[in-house]
Amino acid sequence: MARAPLLQISDIALTFGGDPVFQDLSLVVQPGDRVALVGRNGSGKSTLMKVMAGLVEADSGTRVASPGVQVGYMEQDPTMEGFETLGEYAASGLDIDEAYKVDMVAEGLKFDPNGKVATASGGERRRAALAKLMAEAPELMLLDEPTNHLDIEAIAWLENELKTTRAAFVLISHDRAFLRALTRATLWIDRGAVRRAEQGFDGFEEWRDKIWEEEDQQRHKLNRKIKAEARWAVEGISARRTRNQGRLRALQDLRAEKAGQIRRQGTAAMAFDGGSTSGKKVVEAIGLTKAFDGKQIVQGLDLTVQRGDRIAFVGPNGVGKTSLIKMLLGQVEPDAGTVKLGTNLDIAVFDQTRAALNPDMTLWENLATDPVLGVSGKSDQIMVRGQPKHVVGYLKEFLFDEAQARAPVRSLSGGEKARLLLARLMARESNLLILDEPTNDLDIETLDLLQDILGDYDGTVLLVSHDRDFLDRVATTTVAMEGNGQAVVYAGGWTDYRAQRGGDFFESKEASKPLAKKQKQAEKKSTSGLSFTEKHRLEELPGVIDKLTAEIAKLEELLADPELFTKHPAKFQKATDALIARQNARSDAEDEWLMLEEKAAG
Repeated sequence: MARAPLLQISDIALTFGGDPVFQDLSLVVQPGDRVALVGRNGSGKSTLMKVMAGLVEADSGTRVASPGVQVGYMEQDPTMEGFETLGEYAASGLDIDEAYKVDMVAEGLKFDPNGKVATASGGERRRAALAKLMAEAPELMLLDEPTNHLDIEAIAWLENELKTTRAAFVLISHDRAFLRALTRATLWIDRGAVRRAEQGFDGFEEWRDKIWEEEDQQRHKLNRKIKAEARWAVEGISARRTRNQGRLRALQDLRAEKAGQIRRQGTAAMAFDGGSTSGKKVVEAIGLTKAFDGKQIVQGLDLTVQRGDRIAFVGPNGVGKTSLIKMLLGQVEPDAGTVKLGTNLDIAVFDQTRAALNPDMTLWENLATDPVLGVSGKSDQIMVRGQPKHVVGYLKEFLFDEAQARAPVRSLSGGEKARLLLARLMARESNLLILDEPTNDLDIETLDLLQDILGDYDGTVLLVSHDRDFLDRVATTTVAMEGNGQAVVYAGGWTDYRAQRGGDFFESKEASKPLAKKQKQAEKKSTSGLSFTEKHRLEELPGVIDKLTAEIAKLEELLADPELFTKHPAKFQKATDALIARQNARSDAEDEWLMLEEKAAG
């Protein structure tokens, strides 16, 4: 018997002030689907996902979720007002006896549930949003770039969890390895249309290229037909007193068909200029040792960076990858050891926080006020690798239109911000590139281009990334930072490192266990004599009792007003019922606490 689809979208049309984002779009998500949602930056992937989640209403068409089906969406910028900690936010959709699931997911995703919302970084907030979704375990999960801000260990945990889940999911990601491992079908957004292939991402690029080849052949045939018909229309006039009006109308229709075709978006005109040649030896570090606040970052590291090397630094978040690079550049002093920089170095830095971009300034201003380029914010030209170019013309090379040039940077998507930062970086000459998480939010085509130009770059590259496919394609050497000061140098990229080491140091065996299995194991044993659920309940009951006591005090104060009963009898009755309910709940909580305390002690 065929099962009903989890979600069905029919004839959706959506416009944001200009050209349509979608027209006549329809799609179905079935139980058990594992779908990659792919497309260029700005093609509408995130918008479509929000339509699927019911967060964006289309101009026309229908969205139908099957009765009883819960659709969960991982928010990119979650609203956390009213929550003190990340854990409180992540547990907000759970019953009180299920809140422990957040702690289990947090272990895999490596974030602190007790972290304060007010001081949390964007990455911590996104991990909390992902933890909320994973703990709620809806029948359909919509995941928009879930691996951003995750290290390789956390990515491995999430990948394993999604492999074992019984839920359906739709996944947007730039991480090829992640997509290849998880997906069985592909939705491709291209110029407002959505195509579906019943194959995972592994076959996407071959499928896409075949469609584009067929499209190019059809366009070529159409152009030849228009050319032949136009020649007939012009050259046949002298041989005829009257034109064949039907044939002329057909020619007009052919031209209209060509005009109506939407051209594929090109690739950004990206290029790095190695500029002047650096010395053969770029960096030499001997016996490098450093600790911050008692945490050992590196201990006795010897590393030589030669001109032309592509060296990747990998390891868990917080292990000190960026700090090590700053030491190699002489920006941070080591506790012991020496660092010697080579001659004639011209350094350019791609910062994962995008700190070089002012979100309140326009794209134009962000390019024209670059202090490295030495130009003022009002200039309409910038120097691009020694040649003057108009700001708008240069932005168009990176796929920005003229209207966007005057828009604030905060209006850009994550991928567009990354492209703008690359535009700034590529405007200048350099022979040593520092790339700190450059792949976040970039689409597959732009990633391909970035990999190609890094291969042709004459200079040296120091790279931090958690994208395993990107590491394999770019890195010639991998420095694995394994914690406690251990930093081991391996030849090659990510796959080479794993082969030489005999596996991945960062893939924790405990963290890689499926969440459902860990839950069962946790409930079976506890060193205190309590199950995992009971232990968490015992820890949270004092807070529950305190909260109920405070609510009881407020209700008793309200009911102490002698005029409440006479002037507001309904309010008096409601407060009385609430007081009785909370007194009973506190009594039950106190009895439960005593029972669990006795069980723990026994």
